[in-house]
Amino acid sequence: MTDVQPDARSGVQPDVEPASTVGQRGDIPRRAWVEQLMGMPVSIHVRGPRAHDANVARTVATAFASLHAVDAMFSTYRDDSEISRLQRHELTLAACSAEIRDVHTLCRSALERTAGYFDAWGWRGAGVFDPTGLVKGWAIGRAGLLLAALDDCDFAIDAGGDVLVHCADPDAAPWRIGIEDPRDRTQVLATVELHDGAVATSGTAARGTHIVDPFTRTPVESILSATIIGPSIVWADVWATTAVARGVGAVEWTESLHGTSGMLVLADGTVHRWALPD
Repeated sequence: MTDVQPDARSGVQPDVEPASTVGQRGDIPRRAWVEQLMGMPVSIHVRGPRAHDANVARTVATAFASLHAVDAMFSTYRDDSEISRLQRHELTLAACSAEIRDVHTLCRSALERTAGYFDAWGWRGAGVFDPTGLVKGWAIGRAGLLLAALDDCDFAIDAGGDVLVHCADPDAAPWRIGIEDPRDRTQVLATVELHDGAVATSGTAARGTHIVDPFTRTPVESILSATIIGPSIVWADVWATTAVARGVGAVEWTESLHGTSGMLVLADGTVHRWALPD
């Protein structure tokens, strides 16, 4: 299991980008693409001997097209999106696309697996289904499946704090992901070295206090950030949001997240780290 390593540097290395940063070591050819999606910059990084090949660029373009399609389908800011039409009862769930139904099923599972702390029907109140908290990770995972076709290249996807990485060669240098300090976003609080898997962070750094305890209906202020490292980007994202929603109770709850590691930054300055085997 990957440990989260404290990092005392005041910045990030030149080959690592800010926020939840993705970087690498050595002089292996590398190329990065960035597009604006879901209200944030999303970057795809490829490294390997074919990183600059046209076929690689086409595969990356296909991955971005998949992300744009998900954005168009699930954006709650677009009146014509399928999720908006479902929320307005212009569509039934049965009449929705397979993608909407798949995410709906995942949200039901997340509600059960988090004992109600991840509630896609509770963000907006009145039982309105809003899968925003899960869709990003699900979309990244789908894009990752497309990039996995580049079987001799490593790749990383970085979407606003959620990172999915893969190394084609298990002996390759790991990707390095920097975790920003929620108390000072110019600082890197820790770094993670990872060959395959996901890193997801939720908290107050980018959007302020926005995660609500679904039982008290009040914003959670006791957890500044929660970072989860695990094999699945969907569940790392769900666990990170859940940890914030649980408040200080998340410190004990994380001990049940077998197969993960991570870090909580509490409002009182405490930093809690863990690494649990499967």
